[in-house]
Formats: sequence, C-alpha cells, structure tokens
Amino acid sequence: MPLFGNKFSPKKSSPRKSQTLSNLKLGPGEHEKNFGLDYGPVKLRLDQQEFEFDDSEATWISESGGGSNTKEIVKLKKQNQTLTEENNFLKIKIEILLDMLSEQTAEGHLMEKELDNLKLITKSNRKG
Repeated sequence: MPLFGNKFSPKKSSPRKSQTLSNLKLGPGEHEKNFGLDYGPVKLRLDQQEFEFDDSEATWISESGGGSNTKEIVKLKKQNQTLTEENNFLKIKIEILLDMLSEQTAEGHLMEKELDNLKLITKSNRKG
C-alpha cells in the first residue's frame, strides 16, 4: 500500500447529450421551445411598486400606479415636448416673416422717394 497513493479514483462519467445549436435543423418555434427565447416583458418590483419596461418609449412605466397613471404622464410629457418644439419653430418663422416685411417696407419707401425725386427732376426739366 503506497504512502501517498491514490485512494480516491472516481469513475469517468458518460458524455452528456447536448441540444443542437445548429440553426439549420430547428425552426423558429422549436428554437423558442428548446432555448426559451421568449422572455416576455421586462418587469421590476421595488417595494410596493411594479415597473414594466416599454420598448417603444424606452422608459420604465409603473404598473401599480400609485395614484396616477404613469403611462399617461409619459405620453403627456412627450406631447408637451413636441408642442414646445413646434412653438419655438413657429416663433422663429414669425420673426423671419417680420424681418422680410420690414425689409420690403423699407424698399418700398426708398422706391417712393426715388419716384418723387424723378418727378421733381422731370417737372424742372419741362419748365427750364
């Protein structure tokens, strides 16, 4: 009997049967069934509130609405942002239109003065 001999020698286990990872043999339905690819919506629970991740908005939405409808609040905030941007755009448009109007008015006044000067010159040429 050896002093430091190998007293523990486990038996070799048989190779495990693994599921195939080839996409060629499995259809999409079988893929989900075998590998569990359908996780459903992502949910988070903190204390008494439950949140769900909304992919379309890329935000967390409260499921257990603590007195207010969070989905409605998110929608209203987005609408508010859109209306604010549109309002700023319209203010810029009005400013540009007022600048164009003042420019045309100034050109009109200059043309009237030129016309009056030409009338005076033609009258003085007829008399003289």
